Amino acid sequence: MKTSSGKIVRALGIALTGCIAVATQAASADPLSGKHFDPKGSPPSTFTIELRNGNKAKLPLDDKRDFDEAKKGFIAEPPFKQIKADAGHVAWDMGSYAWLLKGKEFESIHPSLQRQAVLNMAYGLYEVLPGRIYQVRGFDLANITFIKGDTGWIVFDPLTAKETARAALAFINEKLGARPVLGVVYSHSHVDHFGGVRGVVDEADVVSGKVKIIAPEHFLQEAISENVFSGNAMSRRTQYSYAVLLPRDPHGHVDQSIGKNVANGNTGLIAPNLIISKDFEEVTLDGVKMVFQNTPDTEAPVEMNTWFPQFKAFWAAENITGTIHNIYTPRGAPVRNALNWSKQINVALYKFGQEAEVMFASHSWPRWGNDRIQEVMRAQRDTYANLNNQSLHYANLGVTINEIQNVYQLPKSLQGQWPARSYHGSEMHNSRGVINRFLGYWDGNPVNITPLSPKDSAPLYVEMMGGSDKIMAKGRQLVAQGKYLDASEILNKLVFAQPRNQPAKDLLASAYEQLGYQKESPTLRNIFLQGAFELRNGLPGGLPPRSSGPDTIRAMSTEQWLDFIGISVDPRKADGMRFTINLLTPDNGEKYLVEMSNATLTSIKGEQARRPDLTITIDRANLNLVMMGASSFDDLLKAGKAKFDGDRKPFDQLRSIVVAFTPDFEILPGTAATKPSAAGKAFEVPDLLPPESAGD
Repeated sequence: MKTSSGKIVRALGIALTGCIAVATQAASADPLSGKHFDPKGSPPSTFTIELRNGNKAKLPLDDKRDFDEAKKGFIAEPPFKQIKADAGHVAWDMGSYAWLLKGKEFESIHPSLQRQAVLNMAYGLYEVLPGRIYQVRGFDLANITFIKGDTGWIVFDPLTAKETARAALAFINEKLGARPVLGVVYSHSHVDHFGGVRGVVDEADVVSGKVKIIAPEHFLQEAISENVFSGNAMSRRTQYSYAVLLPRDPHGHVDQSIGKNVANGNTGLIAPNLIISKDFEEVTLDGVKMVFQNTPDTEAPVEMNTWFPQFKAFWAAENITGTIHNIYTPRGAPVRNALNWSKQINVALYKFGQEAEVMFASHSWPRWGNDRIQEVMRAQRDTYANLNNQSLHYANLGVTINEIQNVYQLPKSLQGQWPARSYHGSEMHNSRGVINRFLGYWDGNPVNITPLSPKDSAPLYVEMMGGSDKIMAKGRQLVAQGKYLDASEILNKLVFAQPRNQPAKDLLASAYEQLGYQKESPTLRNIFLQGAFELRNGLPGGLPPRSSGPDTIRAMSTEQWLDFIGISVDPRKADGMRFTINLLTPDNGEKYLVEMSNATLTSIKGEQARRPDLTITIDRANLNLVMMGASSFDDLLKAGKAKFDGDRKPFDQLRSIVVAFTPDFEILPGTAATKPSAAGKAFEVPDLLPPESAGD
């Protein structure tokens, strides 16, 4: 098994499903006071409140089974609400959402979303199957699951951060008796499912074989590769889809649908030593029989469910949770395969679901009883299939990617089932994602195949609409009528045409804010509310805290680092340059030919130029220091840990044209940070936030 493949990840993506809080964040008022945290913020309008009341009347609120299941098996809650990172800051703060448990309805939150946010407040140790399966919930975006073997624990999905995973292990050992961890299962390649591994096992025990780390085929590559090339852009977009700049407040961040948020601690990665490569593969560890079902190209590029025949228990990974997931992930990621996702759920339904008596997953809460399990599996199976089939049905009738979000709707029979509600995903952006997967971004209109940039088209619209005064007057009228999308359509043109027009930005922000309050999906809510915040306040300076570390750098292949350097080259400065460099890394026996021509940097593994301009010899272990920004090539040359043979000029040329990306560029005009972010060093791999990573 190769352990060097992969690329660094950015944006979360949280899975980074992943995303961590930006250092500079808006101050929050008392969440229960009714006051907005932003002096320019507005309460929900009468139109938003009326819409909320209408939405509430349509919801199946009499079905309270999710609440019963979320509470079932509760053993204990820890005495703490915060978990500190080793660096001293707060890595996790469940207490910041405590206002959700005060029994108050908030008119600035969609009633369905508030319900989901309350369900995600589960915090502590829960028993899933007496004497055998336990979960610690509410310590991170995901659940950490403990399977009790004959002598120790088998851990499924050890969270995002070492600190939260370590706290969870300590808590279950305190309550149920200390047991060694003998196995870890990574269900899939998002960081909230593997990043805390160093909090539960020691790498030396994995290398020796004492501890098994089990993962699906191609896990390591996908765990580090999904987002590197557009990682800086993803990090910036994650600030919108995860609302990492907003306080935890009824007017701000409420929930992330599959959990509260992502822990901000030390993210690690230990390479698996047991790879599941077959469609179905049986492994017995510490007396526990597990049948793994590989489900690639579903919620993650690689993912696997697990069946426990001894316990009649089914682990659904992140393929079946308490929400319909993203098909298109707004932070940015390849569009997922809704039809295949549905098919893989169907396979699990008929192979394991006919016998299962408990179904549990890496997010949300378990379901008990075979009828209930099959009900939930069918609801999610049918929702993903319907999303795929109906979107393409309408596309084949001529409905475009720019229209489908206003046409597609789930069948009423699914709208009335909680497992089919779209929280992490949304019907609107997921239906667009399906069409994009099959037909791409173009809607068939010639004007849209090579459109003007917004900053160029907007002045034309403003002129034809009679200027800013008329647009502002019409915008105010539309906002007063509750026609917020209509208002945003024309005000967006004005803001792009006049980025310094603060009254226009404030009016557009007011429209965005109401749209955010109205959304059931926290992803859509976050996007609108973050847009409103930035229009009013601009971007704060500073960068997110570091999230990548030595583990991810070591796992990134040299070839992929060279590819990223190629993306980082400024093509305007590279024009006319021409050189070849041979790169040798003796400690792992690799060699690369790097060539600059036609303002493009390329590389090929396993080849060497006969007459290179420069040969660089450096152990990969020392190259890691350069990639982490801990050292420079010049430092290593002085220390005798790197060697240049030939003309140094190509190296200096390359270093001079490498751009260090920072995730603080404008998305909306006139919102640039007042204090630019500090750029990284040349050749340093930037901090790359994990995808919804985290879970997304």
